[in-house]
Amino acid sequence: MLRAINLHEALARIDDCWNPRVLCELNGQHIRLVRIHGEFAWHAHENEDECFLVLEGSFRLQFRDPHGVLVNRAVGQGELIVVPRGVQHRPVADEPCSILLFEPAGTRNTGNVSCPFTRQELDDA
Repeated sequence: MLRAINLHEALARIDDCWNPRVLCELNGQHIRLVRIHGEFAWHAHENEDECFLVLEGSFRLQFRDPHGVLVNRAVGQGELIVVPRGVQHRPVADEPCSILLFEPAGTRNTGNVSCPFTRQELDDA
């Protein structure tokens, strides 16, 4: 059945960080909602692109350019950034930040690494 999703209400139900919730599915893609704060694990998604849309706050996306040089790309409220498949990256948020993630259903949140941030199954928002 068709339903509208209120992002403010969904965010209000999230009180932890680095634990993405599934808002809905669209053509095999999950739209996930997550709060972040601090540094995430370095990882890559070998077969999937990943899109981050900042709803509240800002974060830095750290990644390595083709020469291995560390790059910090600032992403602010209302901005989005796409990480191409295979690019090693990690988000870093100096202050709390809320993000919508767009990625294929089944994409593991920590990609090619296992760590304390890894979620085997995601809860609904």
